[in-house]
Amino acid sequence: MPKARTRKRSVTPGRFEAPELVARGARSKASELAGVGHAAVRAATGRSWAQWLKALDGAGARKLGHREIVALVAKHCRSGWWSQMVTVGYEQARGMREKHQTPRGYKVSGSRVVAVPVAKLYAAFAVPARRKAWLAEPLTVRTKTKDKSLRILWGDGKTTLEVNLYTKGPKKSLAQLQHSKLPDRESALCMKSFWAARLDALRARLET
Repeated sequence: MPKARTRKRSVTPGRFEAPELVARGARSKASELAGVGHAAVRAATGRSWAQWLKALDGAGARKLGHREIVALVAKHCRSGWWSQMVTVGYEQARGMREKHQTPRGYKVSGSRVVAVPVAKLYAAFAVPARRKAWLAEPLTVRTKTKDKSLRILWGDGKTTLEVNLYTKGPKKSLAQLQHSKLPDRESALCMKSFWAARLDALRARLET
């Protein structure tokens, strides 16, 4: 009996995968730009990374400066934070900047969904005794808005930390942070690993 012929399936980019990040039909190891995954940017801005890259290319963004690209993105994105993220992601994808690099140094970001009310998550950042249990680092809280955000000066007196908190349900919340003004790529990579570990420790402590 002759063997049945099998058709080779062509592999196409995933729903949220930018074509530029896919080589020879295989999914790239690069699953994010500017520290933001493809699904996340689409959920927040209404466009995937592939769509943003195409739209900004069409608008001539390759020849523009950072602020000019932010202005382009802002026409279609109300959030200032997301306008910056999309711009940085575009610049990284087009080789206009190194990963984690910004006009004011380097920055890294991190986030965790934690199965506790947002008030409890806020207290873990805002109350010194609770913060010390998972983040024993010198810092100065400059401003804070209850259950929403904190702006922090890190212990080195130069770098800054922004923490934004969001309610995801009665017993679920999201912590989103950004550590900025880091001096070089090595510092950025170090802090990226540091925050991954600290956020895991925070979630483990609060959910226990």
